[in-house]
Amino acid sequence: MYLNSITQAIGDTPLVKLQNVIGKTDGTVLVKVEYFNPGNSIKDRIAVKMIEDAEAKGLLKPGGTIVEGTSGNTGMGLALVAIAKGYKCIFTTTDKQSQSKIDILKALGAEVIVCPTNVEPEDPRSYYSVAARLAKETENCYYPNQYDNKSNLEAHYETTGPEIWEQTGGKVTHYVAGMGTGGTISGVGKYLKEQNPDAKVIGIDSVGSVYKKYFETGEFDKNEIKPYMTEGIGEDIIPGTIEFEYIDEVLQVDDKESALETRALAKEEGLFVGWSCGAAVAGAKKYLENNPLKEGEVMVIILPDSGTRYIGKVYNDEWMKEQGFID
Repeated sequence: MYLNSITQAIGDTPLVKLQNVIGKTDGTVLVKVEYFNPGNSIKDRIAVKMIEDAEAKGLLKPGGTIVEGTSGNTGMGLALVAIAKGYKCIFTTTDKQSQSKIDILKALGAEVIVCPTNVEPEDPRSYYSVAARLAKETENCYYPNQYDNKSNLEAHYETTGPEIWEQTGGKVTHYVAGMGTGGTISGVGKYLKEQNPDAKVIGIDSVGSVYKKYFETGEFDKNEIKPYMTEGIGEDIIPGTIEFEYIDEVLQVDDKESALETRALAKEEGLFVGWSCGAAVAGAKKYLENNPLKEGEVMVIILPDSGTRYIGKVYNDEWMKEQGFID
């Protein structure tokens, strides 16, 4: 048996029980390890779904160009799909993303344009604005816009959610995921709550992001927006792909605790994962402090990507010392 292209290897990622970093619990804490996808991240799932849906609607023609704003992982997934289907790629990203992410995208044949992080989303220099402009200027082009594309949410409703339900034998009671575009937490959350309305969905946000206050008050407060370094979670906008009705609680974690937890997952669990994975586990631990699992309860935490993206940052002692994260 063989696959016709690498994109057919996407999905069916394993659940792994955490043995050491969580501590004593009467329940079971599992992580869904998404670096087993060929692009080493959960974003492979949405890349295939967005492009196949665009083809079905006639929005992307043979030989076309895919233009997208990405923190790196969605770009990686889109680049793999583009190679398999014969498309070109132009990606915009921010200058806070690791150089390794940029280099990987270029290695896959994509053109990458780096934009400043600390500008308003509406600023013409922002990676959102530059992507939208390039999409208008490029002939035979498709702009997936993962932040407003419902195929993002649907990919997780159709694949990630059912996988978690089946892998736990329907016993999952708590689901934890970082909140970036919101597609992962919303799509899986929707599916799990349809199977079990009592399932708890916990979103993990970054300090400096607008999500937590918006979730709790309905107010979009620009004063909440502050620079932070953790990649892949938090937003300074409210994307169209997040559906808060499927989320029960939002917790925030900061850069340092996320980075330290990321390193702990590697050293204590053998899980060489990315920075937002540490954020998700750090947030889950905060939740468990006040809401310990009972016997028979099962928590599943999404680990979105691989540590290969962060060798020059979180896994570099000198960089960690410069940030004041370790002595």
